[in-house]
Amino acid sequence: MKKKIALLILVMAAGALLGVALVSAQQPPPPPPPMDPLGDVMFPPELIMGHTRDLGITDEQKSFMRAEIQKSTARFNELQWQVQDAMEALHALMKANPVNEQQALAQLDKVLDTEREIKRLHFGLAIALKNKLTPEQQAKLHELMMQMRQTDGGPGRGPGPGGPGRGPGPGGPGRPPEQPRPDGF
Repeated sequence: MKKKIALLILVMAAGALLGVALVSAQQPPPPPPPMDPLGDVMFPPELIMGHTRDLGITDEQKSFMRAEIQKSTARFNELQWQVQDAMEALHALMKANPVNEQQALAQLDKVLDTEREIKRLHFGLAIALKNKLTPEQQAKLHELMMQMRQTDGGPGRGPGPGGPGRGPGPGGPGRPPEQPRPDGF
């Protein structure tokens, strides 16, 4: 009799677990988080410059955009050197035992300030380029971005010019559009 009760309890427990598993399997997975909250309103410079003919970019627009990209690229390169120097100094401070907390945090602030300036530079470039585009050109860029996302998850994923940490020019700092950056951005 005890064996029958134990077997009945075991069958009921297995049935309950199976029911829970089936119910949870039927629920749709939660939707993925949005790729980028600003991705639908910002355009990567490399996307714009790579489709100038399709977009009907005028010579005046193209000259303005090239000048802005070159100016941003030069400043970006300077800031990259500053970040590298500041990180080397922070690394040296962090090697100490014990670490001087006040000095290390002050040096970290220098690193973060420079990184913030880089992000601001990227965002400013994206705004300047967008402001030079007509509403029709912006609509065409939206179409291109949607096509690229559907096929391969291409550009337009990040805020500003192709997203955080990406170079300000076509293909990145100092690279023409036909030469992609080694990091894929």
